[in-house]
Amino acid sequence: MAHDWSRYWRSPDRPLEAMHAHFERHVYHRHSHETYSFGVTEAGAQSFSCRGSAHTSAAGMVMAFNPEDPHDGHATDALGFTYRIVHIGPELVAGALADVSGRRTGLPLFAAPVVDDPALAGALRALHAALLDDGTPALRRDELLTATIAAIVRRAAASPVRERRERSASARAARQLLHDRMTDDLTIDDLARETGTSRYAVYRAFHAEYGLPPSDYQRQLRLRRARALIAAGTPISEAAAATGFADQSHLTRWFTRYFGLTPGAYRRAVS
Repeated sequence: MAHDWSRYWRSPDRPLEAMHAHFERHVYHRHSHETYSFGVTEAGAQSFSCRGSAHTSAAGMVMAFNPEDPHDGHATDALGFTYRIVHIGPELVAGALADVSGRRTGLPLFAAPVVDDPALAGALRALHAALLDDGTPALRRDELLTATIAAIVRRAAASPVRERRERSASARAARQLLHDRMTDDLTIDDLARETGTSRYAVYRAFHAEYGLPPSDYQRQLRLRRARALIAAGTPISEAAAATGFADQSHLTRWFTRYFGLTPGAYRRAVS
């Protein structure tokens, strides 16, 4: 019988989260994070698609996702995989790099989602273990965080500065409408009218720019908002209603597919 488990940690005052998990049957829906996400596979192997290609992270390999990098994920075989992942806000990454270099250098860009580097894997494991250990002094956590960010940028980043691409006007306008009307039951015609383009044109532009269909992007916005409400103490049923989900079970189903744990487990982890 499959035995999936997960353990989650969240900083109370900084954009910093960590998860330790083993999945055999769980399948991540295609999603992205607002943060940089650095993971290390401890056992088994996980397969995923990212940036138009298929990838596999086997034991000892490191995964590096830029903010808003859409990806999915599942076990490569029936044995499953165990992994640790740390989600670090862009502002923490920028601050750590400034601390190391003495100046602001911009945000890094990671071109390869999978990196085979034992030294980086060891650094990530040490940072992750310190974050999940309540007995680790805050100073030690900060030291490991700065050192790990500096190491992964130095050893794995393709560019020291992340260049912002100019988004197409129609994709930007559609994205803004999704943010402004996050809980509304929007149609592709609504997006087309907002952008002054055809339904096909706005869908194609949006998917090309953001890596997700508009419907998945809107659902992800709702899930991120629901997660923030739950972390702030809002009952799960109320968070579901406030973010446009039909009911608590509907939220639970999608929350688990995106984040790898139920809303109840997340609430217990962050309380």
